[in-house]
Amino acid sequence: MSSAVATRGTLLRMATAGSVDDGKSTLVGRLLHDSKSVLTDQLDAVERVSREKGLGIVDLALLTDGLRAEREQGITIDVAYRYFATAKRTFVLADCPGHVQYTRNTVTGSSTADVLVLLTDVRKGVLEQTRRHLAVAALLRVPHLVFAVNKIDLVDFDHSRFETVAAELAEVAKGLGVDDVRVVPVSALLGDNIVDRSERTPWYDGPSLLELLEDLPAGGPVESESFRFPVQLTIRPQAAALDPQYAEYRGYAGQIASGVVRVGDRVRVLPAGRETTVVGIDFAGTELTEAFAPMSVTLRLADEVDITRGELIAGADDAPSPTQDVDGLVCWLSDRALRPGSKVLLKHTTRTVQGIVKEIKGRLDLDTLAPVPAEALTLNDIGRVSIRLAAPIVAENYSDSRRTGAFLLVDPQMGSTLAAGMVRTTLGGDEFEAETLDWSI
Repeated sequence: MSSAVATRGTLLRMATAGSVDDGKSTLVGRLLHDSKSVLTDQLDAVERVSREKGLGIVDLALLTDGLRAEREQGITIDVAYRYFATAKRTFVLADCPGHVQYTRNTVTGSSTADVLVLLTDVRKGVLEQTRRHLAVAALLRVPHLVFAVNKIDLVDFDHSRFETVAAELAEVAKGLGVDDVRVVPVSALLGDNIVDRSERTPWYDGPSLLELLEDLPAGGPVESESFRFPVQLTIRPQAAALDPQYAEYRGYAGQIASGVVRVGDRVRVLPAGRETTVVGIDFAGTELTEAFAPMSVTLRLADEVDITRGELIAGADDAPSPTQDVDGLVCWLSDRALRPGSKVLLKHTTRTVQGIVKEIKGRLDLDTLAPVPAEALTLNDIGRVSIRLAAPIVAENYSDSRRTGAFLLVDPQMGSTLAAGMVRTTLGGDEFEAETLDWSI
């Protein structure tokens, strides 16, 4: 299984965030350019646009700010995804907007990230939007947080100024319960400490940003996780009517959300709760004896269990309990306000059920990081809600599982996404419960 763990660790999902004009897109562009991950025609196009804008240098931010509105306003609006690889690992990179108006986009980009690179202008230090993005990172349980203290060249590479900002960042992060923090002084414009360590910061003896990202662990050992397998499809080959060898075939396809499964394992099918045994694992036309997250496989079971899309196959020894009541935090992404009594669709793994909002228990003030009363949630709000479902789901605490603890709220009429949710999420080590954070005030 050591090979399985090593395989999962080669891919790193990262997101960048920060306040407006902190240089996020420039940093991403510099990272792509200096790691030689930009095609010649892309670079030529960026150079041409830079000349048309009358710039004396190549504007590397254009490598990610591809929308016309972004170029005209000089800000990032949408989440821009880029893919690149080095000799050590492969990266999926999400460049998130910095404007408060697009906080919802930062939630989207950070929701699946293994690491969040949070930029801070060394001249400005910690701003309100810095606190907002830190709160989002803490709520979403992003495993690693890297502070890139940018524009160090504009303060003549001053060590004391960097130390002051680094101390401010560490203090805010500690208040949110974020312990895994790393700080790197960088100049996205000039490339200092982005890919190679800079000679202009002799007082900094740590790795460059890319070196740090290459060595970060991406997820823990899969064997330490509970096995969870949301079923996407029941497979009964059409060839069964013609070829006797397929007559008895019945498989359940999906992506393993967490853990390891082996032939012979006892499993439980939820929410019904019936137990059975795994007798086969099929993967790309071959049979396996074991599979692990995040592989997409087809499981064959010993018994003829009635299983459809949306059900969950879990290890028999630690299977979670189904519930029709969801209590958690939601990041509201819609222009339409959420109020008690609102009807929604709740999408959890591969299961979608109808629900109604019973109560809005409060809203998080992202400036003070304290809960406040709220009768409704509006665009970019983060609040605690209680939802009653028409059918059970198998949800777990988001702090235990980012896959089975996450959900989406969907507009039942329009089909648009309303919110990203986290079941019974914690912040700073404390449960968001009335008795600990006094949501009732």
